Amino acid sequence: SFLLSFLCWNLRPVWGDDIQGACTVEMSISEAIGPATLDFVQRGIKKAVTEHCSSLLVMINTPGGSLHSTRLIVKEILNSPIPVLCLVGPAGAHAGSAGAIILQACHVNGAMEATNIGAATPIMATGQDAAKDLRKKLINDTVSWLDGLTALRGRNKEFGREIITKAKAVSAKEAYKIGAIDALVSSKEAFLEFAKGREVKMDGQRLQKVEVGPLILFDQDIRYKTVAFLTDPQVAYLLLMASLGLLYFELTHPGIIAPGVAGGIGLIISMVSLHKLDVTWGGLMLILLGLLFMLAEAFVPSFGALGIGGIISFFMGSLFLFDESSGHQLPMELIAPTTLVLGILMIIVAYLAFQTRKVKKRGAYDSLIGQEGKVVSVNRGGQEGLMEVFGETWKFYSQTPVHKGDCVKVTGYKGLKLFVQKSAQQRSELCP
Repeated sequence: SFLLSFLCWNLRPVWGDDIQGACTVEMSISEAIGPATLDFVQRGIKKAVTEHCSSLLVMINTPGGSLHSTRLIVKEILNSPIPVLCLVGPAGAHAGSAGAIILQACHVNGAMEATNIGAATPIMATGQDAAKDLRKKLINDTVSWLDGLTALRGRNKEFGREIITKAKAVSAKEAYKIGAIDALVSSKEAFLEFAKGREVKMDGQRLQKVEVGPLILFDQDIRYKTVAFLTDPQVAYLLLMASLGLLYFELTHPGIIAPGVAGGIGLIISMVSLHKLDVTWGGLMLILLGLLFMLAEAFVPSFGALGIGGIISFFMGSLFLFDESSGHQLPMELIAPTTLVLGILMIIVAYLAFQTRKVKKRGAYDSLIGQEGKVVSVNRGGQEGLMEVFGETWKFYSQTPVHKGDCVKVTGYKGLKLFVQKSAQQRSELCP
């Protein structure tokens, strides 16, 4: 019964195509474009495919963002297995800079009344002016790239050039008049009605008619919000520098542990922020790093630093892997209890490790002073011989004669010989 239920659940997407029919996944780009936006678009396309929907609607309202992220988003749209429909909205929204470029890549695009489009001249991430030659190179490269997009979609090539070279921006009404967008509409429903049945060019020059169905909302989830915050250019830079500084401090001051743990976690997150590591792979690495830290907690006396760092790393990695766009979800209802259980285990381990500080060390001479033992053998009138203490046999000297089997207390030592005196315990069976 369990096996049958498991198979039915995993085969659910296969059957869904037969019973669900056409649908459209709706998502929004409403903040600065960066690695989080790229990951969000990738998951939006994936969700549409998983849900067996025939199209993806992207609502755009952004001031722009990273050119590198924009290129990767355009690549995802151009290679999408389903048509991507982009609409600048709601009223008052704008598709600025990178948003205007993404708009040109969409299979069908449009804008709602009282919106604007354009101003896509590349600038440095710091906001400073680039060197003359570098600026010329960036502009020419972006213009030639956008020329290809406008030609592919049959839109106004001159407008595409001017938003790059002259930072041109126009109203939605003007953009529609010059052929920069396909439709000027008053509502989202009107745009979907316009897009329905249009023949668009997919990857490989394949022609396909747009199908529109009931909307399935793909909202900005906790994964998107977390990655968006951490991938802010300034936050990413500061995080990288701080992580490198903490790792350097750990290397020059080995044994502190906490700076090394924080630096390791921060370095992985900063690699995701700077587009050097995919979000999913970054999440997997954080989970593995967290498990490694928690395992090391049992063997290294970090008094909780490794354990706490492992819990944080595990939780952050789980958030990065939290993806409701696919059928294999990692819901918060699973992440939170798992992290809580691991946290409790690490607290117990740390507590036990801390308790060991109170245990008196054994094996040193000073630990023998005050301990009682039993006389094993005597010679020289009972003042010297062998005694047993802590399960070990030691030579002893006593100022007063003692007999075999007597209890004696250690009062001092010299070399390998212990000084003892007769204990208040007289019977050998009462000796420790």
